[in-house]
This record gives sequence, C-alpha cells and structure tokens, in this order.
Amino acid sequence: MQRFLNLVGPMLALIIVVSLFAAAEWISGTDGNFASISSARLVGVQSVKIGIAALGMTLIIISGGIDLSAGTAAAMCGCVAAVVLDGGHSIYLAIFAAVMAGAACGLFNGLLIAGLRLVPFIITLGSMTIFVGIGKMLCDRGGTITPPRESIPDWLREMVTQYPEPRWIPYLYPLPNFGWGVWLMLCLAAVVAVGLHKTVFGRHLFAIGSSEATARLCGVRVQSTKILVYVIAGALFGLAGCVDIARLEKGDATAGAGLELKIIAAVVIGGGSLLGGRGSILGTLCGVLIMGVIGLGCTSLELETQVENILVGVIIIGAVYVDRLRSARFSKGAS
Repeated sequence: MQRFLNLVGPMLALIIVVSLFAAAEWISGTDGNFASISSARLVGVQSVKIGIAALGMTLIIISGGIDLSAGTAAAMCGCVAAVVLDGGHSIYLAIFAAVMAGAACGLFNGLLIAGLRLVPFIITLGSMTIFVGIGKMLCDRGGTITPPRESIPDWLREMVTQYPEPRWIPYLYPLPNFGWGVWLMLCLAAVVAVGLHKTVFGRHLFAIGSSEATARLCGVRVQSTKILVYVIAGALFGLAGCVDIARLEKGDATAGAGLELKIIAAVVIGGGSLLGGRGSILGTLCGVLIMGVIGLGCTSLELETQVENILVGVIIIGAVYVDRLRSARFSKGAS
C-alpha cells in the first residue's frame, strides 16, 4: 500500500492542481482556455527542457547527491551547440557535442564529489559559476551566440512547437498532437525508469542513497557508481541545453540562471527525497507538469508572477514536509 501511494501520490496531486485551476477559471469567468487541448500542448512543450534535465537530477538525488550546476551546465551546452553550428558544422554534430560537453561537466563534478569525497552541495555550487564563465567565454558576444538561421533545420524547431506539422508525427487519439520533444522526453523517461528498476546499476543507486556505508559493506562500488551517475545526468543536461537552440535559435550562457531550482523542485514535488534512497521517474514527470500547470494557470487567471512563485514554494515546502513524515514513519517502523 505504501508503494502504491508513493506511485499515485504525484499523479493525484497533478489532477488536483489541474482541477483547482480549471474550477478557478470557470468561477472567475476569465477566458484563458486553461482546460483545452491547446493548453495541454503548451504545457507539454514548455516542460521539455526541465523534464529532460529532471530525469538526470532524479538519478543524482536517489543516490543521495545534488547538483546545483544543472541549469548553468545546460546553458553552457547550448552555447557549445551554437558554436558548432556557427562554425558551419551539422546539427547532428552540434547535438553530439552538447551531450558530450554535458557528460564532461558531470564527470568533473563526479570526480570531485566521489574521488575527493567532497560535499555535493559545495562542489556543484562552485561548478555552477564555472560553467557560466565557460559559456560566456564560448559566446564572447554579451553572453549569447546566434548561429546562421539556415543551420537550424525545421525538424529541430518543431521539437518544442505548440502546433507541430502532423505529416510525420502520429496521432494518438485522444492524446493531443504534441511537438516531438515531448515524445523524446517520455522515451528517455521510459529508458531511465527501466535502468532504475530493472538493472543492477539502479539497485545500487537506491542502496547508496539509503545508506552509503551499508552499500559499501555489501560490495557496491560506491565511488565509480557516483561518478557514472553524474556523467549520465550531465549528458541529459547537455541534451536539455539543445532545447535552447530549438526554441531561441541561439546559445545563451545566462539561460540557466535559476533553472536548477526548478529542476530540483520537480524531483522533490514528485516524491524524491533530498536525503536520498527514494524517487521515481513517473513522480518526477508529474512534478514537472505540476509546475507547468501552475505557470499556465496563473497566466490564464491573469495572476502576477509573484503568485506563481508563492504557489510553487508552498508546494515544495509541503512535499518536503510529507517526505519528512514519511521518513520518520519508516525509521519508527524499522526500529
């Protein structure tokens, strides 16, 4: 029953948030079209960047770590892709370079955290500013670089378009015809979920997050596993950075400012524990969608941005409090 509640809890929270905003729009009489297929499409494509990055953050948080450099690493990787395109190379090489740059960022963090056994919070706080500086050095034009428009193919732009061309995107009635970035996010989520729950690597992550000392006694290679999880997460951050090329058609070294908070919040809202050892991909996706729905709902109700910030903050505090109660109950039951 506890596992079932952990699984459906974030889904119920998402349904409640959607229902509340739909009811509020109906009562207020505003014509924001919140409860519509068009709104669902908009929330979907706006969630792609945070969703892909949150998959990597879920792995890190389950292992008992954290990465405050996720947002700036994604922005820097977007700048790497833009530099490659600006040099006349193909979009495929640009995406590959961005993913590899993200993996390198993860390797840098992982080696410092696992190899030197330093605190993840402090290390990634420092690397956050390092990646911003590298991104600005790559751009050297006020922090942004805009490759030639013709170097960005139309299929990449349709990654996050609200109304994609339906000729090659299949209709899955009654689901709306999302931009293909949404389907990419869901496919990656399925792969990560299988890796978490059906592989030895996934079991080791949960073991390390629950008790690193116990995992080491059980023969888990803690250091190498930690490094690998940061590399995988970094690669996902790099792929998330490519969304800036699709949406903004440029690389912006400052585009990741504050993004790490939204990424971490999505995992926490989805049931991930900052103490480690607990989290799920389905919950993370629900957390991403909850934040997207709150943003769209506030816009539909013509509320100010401050109201959105307050609502997200309240939900995060509530999620952390529920996690604390759950951890206390687990500890009491174990004793």
